Amino acid sequence: MNKVDNILQLIGRTPMVRINKLAAPEGAELWAKVEYLNPSGSVKDRIALRILEDFEREGLLKPGGTVVEATSGNMGVGLAMACAVRGYKAILVMFDKASDEKRRLVQAMGAEVVICPADVPADDPRSYYSVAIRIAEETEGAVLCNQYHNLSNTQAHYEATGPEIWEQMEGRIHAFVASIGTGGTITGAAHYLKEKNPDIKVWAADPLGSILKTYKETGEITEGCPYLVEGIGEDMVPGNLDIDLVDEIVNVTDKESFNMARRLALQEGILGGGSTGTNMKVAVDVAAAMRPDQVVVTLLPDTGERYLSKLYSDEWMLEQGMSDQ
Repeated sequence: MNKVDNILQLIGRTPMVRINKLAAPEGAELWAKVEYLNPSGSVKDRIALRILEDFEREGLLKPGGTVVEATSGNMGVGLAMACAVRGYKAILVMFDKASDEKRRLVQAMGAEVVICPADVPADDPRSYYSVAIRIAEETEGAVLCNQYHNLSNTQAHYEATGPEIWEQMEGRIHAFVASIGTGGTITGAAHYLKEKNPDIKVWAADPLGSILKTYKETGEITEGCPYLVEGIGEDMVPGNLDIDLVDEIVNVTDKESFNMARRLALQEGILGGGSTGTNMKVAVDVAAAMRPDQVVVTLLPDTGERYLSKLYSDEWMLEQGMSDQ
């Protein structure tokens, strides 16, 4: 049993679980790093703590200060937890498609929540990016985490997530599948893994409606379309994303993401969120096309408990036209 001084010391060192029933028997081994077993329930715990520590080290965040961030939810939960332990005030700017569970979670840990519309461009003054910047500028003693462009994000995954994957798989990995939100997870982990073995192929699972596949293939920044999966995909190119480390981007529909997440729960007993379904859909397809002596690893970014009113609700799935039934 672990014995730690505070909850933040449990961040990282998440387990790797083999996927059995969803994986094609004639394809590659499929493994999943269960990031929802971080203490606040998502991969974002890693960067929430790292960003605060770097602010403290640089003297930018003082005792009793305020931490501001634009978040789809999970970063907010990680920050609320870290701020509660460290004694900071958290102001979290979330968009209106974030689940009620996420809003209630951050409020339970003392964070103030500001809600903004999701269907506006990133540079619109009403967007959650713009509102977070304004609040940070107007609040004395505040810092803006800026997870999309703060390179502490990528560094956290280069120094921890990537090495953990390599060590857990004992260097036996041929493909890595992750989604792109801020770009930090896929960039940091891929950077480390490709340093260890340049032949590892990195696949990005991206919601249909995000601009990133087109950007990868053409270098052009186009206009995105709305989608329901939370926390991944973009209408802009994050500063943390090194697109050259990504070998291929695959678009996944909301329906494919949600139904794969539900299959993962029913067949493997693993309850992940919508982005988990996005990652798993691509990982299952990639593994099916590879040899039995090869290995595919993917990430499960957050817990499905945050989506009980959405993708795990039969009524919601039917209302949204997402049900396979």
